[in-house]
Amino acid sequence: MTRHLESIDPALLLSAYAQGLFPMADGADDPSVHWVEPRLRAILPLDGFHLSRSLRKVIVSDRFRVTTDTAFREMMALCAEPADDRPTTWINPVIKTSYERLFQLGHAHSVEVWLDGELAGGLYGVSLGRAFFGESMVSRARDASKVALAHLVARLKAGGWKLLDCQFITPHLASLGAIEIPQADYLARLYSVLAEGAAGAGAAGAGAAAGGVPSPPFVAGDWGALDALGAADAPDLGLARSTGSPPGYVIAQLLT
Repeated sequence: MTRHLESIDPALLLSAYAQGLFPMADGADDPSVHWVEPRLRAILPLDGFHLSRSLRKVIVSDRFRVTTDTAFREMMALCAEPADDRPTTWINPVIKTSYERLFQLGHAHSVEVWLDGELAGGLYGVSLGRAFFGESMVSRARDASKVALAHLVARLKAGGWKLLDCQFITPHLASLGAIEIPQADYLARLYSVLAEGAAGAGAAGAGAAAGGVPSPPFVAGDWGALDALGAADAPDLGLARSTGSPPGYVIAQLLT
C-alpha cells in the first residue's frame, strides 16, 4: 500500500512494527511511502555478534568517540546522503519527519560515531518493547559502522533487549553475525518478545501463541543500562563517561 502524507502517525508506525512491517520510499524525492514485509528477514542474534580481533582492537583503542541520541537528525541526514555504494536512498521527507517524531517520543534511538570532531558514521532505529529494529547504518570512515553496531549490540544486551531486526541481509551484516530467517519465524520471535511482560500477559501470550499480535503496553528495554554499567566498571573515567558510551574495553567485554 502506498500513501501520500506529510508524516506517519506514531501509533500507526509502531503498530506496523509490532506486525512485522516497516515503511520505505522509492527515492529521496518520492512523496509517498509503502509498507514492506520481506519474505526473508535479517536478524542479528545478540549473543552471535562476530567480534573479530581487528575490530576488537579498534573498539578498545577508543580511536572513535561514540555517543547516543545526541545527533539523531544529523544521523538520519547522513544515512540519507548518496554514496558510492548507495547512490539512491529510501529516506524521504516523510520518513525523516516520522522518525524524528518517534525519537521525540523515546521510541527511536541513534548511535553516533565521531572521528576528529566529525560525524564519521553510525546508525538509527526503532525501539518497541524489548525489540530493536535497525533502520539504517552508515560509514564515512573505515570501521565506523562496525563500531556503531558493536556499541548497539552491547547496549541492547546490557538493557535487556531480546531481538535485533536488521530487515535485509547484506554481506557486511552477515560478516558481523547477522542471519536470515523466514518472515513467519521472525514474526514468531517478535510476538514472543513483545508478549513477555506485556499488560495482560496471559491474554497477550495466548494471542501470540495463536498467531495474533500481542497488545501494548510492552515492557521496554533500558537504553541507559550500558551507561550505568560503564560508570560502575570505570568510576575514574569521568571524561570518558561524558561521551555518552563506556570505554571500548567495556564494550568488548560485553561482546565476548
